[in-house]
Amino acid sequence: MGRPSRLGDKDRSDYGRALDEVIASPEIRLLLERSGVPGGRLRVRGLAAVARTTSAADAEYRRYAALRRRARGGRQDAGVSPLSGPGDQERPGAGVLAVLGVLTPVLAAVAAATFLLLGYGLRLAEALPALAGTLVGVGWFSLAVAAVTALVSVVALYRTAAKQSADGVASAPDHSPAVEDAREAWLAALRDRGIRPFLLQELAGAASAPGPEEGGGSRFSSPAFAGPDFSGPGFEGSAPPAPRPSAPRPPGPGRP
Repeated sequence: MGRPSRLGDKDRSDYGRALDEVIASPEIRLLLERSGVPGGRLRVRGLAAVARTTSAADAEYRRYAALRRRARGGRQDAGVSPLSGPGDQERPGAGVLAVLGVLTPVLAAVAAATFLLLGYGLRLAEALPALAGTLVGVGWFSLAVAAVTALVSVVALYRTAAKQSADGVASAPDHSPAVEDAREAWLAALRDRGIRPFLLQELAGAASAPGPEEGGGSRFSSPAFAGPDFSGPGFEGSAPPAPRPSAPRPPGPGRP
């Protein structure tokens, strides 16, 4: 059957809503009350097991994705990118170009200000006129570079925003009956064959796990301290010591 299909952003939102519906069902709510497991913790476990639960409804999801792609003219969903690892989210080099587009105008402007200040400072001081002229020329050139690169960055940013807006409008979900029926069939299979069995298994495991207080007895009780002859520190025992016999006193005068 192959690897299960990865969900896109919109499909993950549908998965979250389906998970909430199953958790809110009377069956799961009753088991939550009996087991004492918080509903938030169960939801986190369900979100973490998305690859396991969605594999049970992979056939329905493939059909839904194929109908949705066909309704959009065979194009891959532009606004629904698979949530994969690093390196799959954007083209290599796009981040470098964006950083250069931001840093180049800033660095050029800083260089222009530095060169112009030094050049005109030397001119005012009437020192090193050749160096002062060179610094002023380099400063004005850096200022021109800063202005041109800033203009190019603004135009590129505007074109990127316009393209993303157009792609978002073009990739709006198709509301044809066939696509909606396929989506509902996938969500039903996901709830019944994927999410609900997983949650029931999690709750059954939580109910069968021994509690921390099971086993009886006090948490401070110990056989070494429970004997009848135990006495606290500094005591010889529980019974008082026997009195020592007194020595006979010698007879004195007037005593028999």
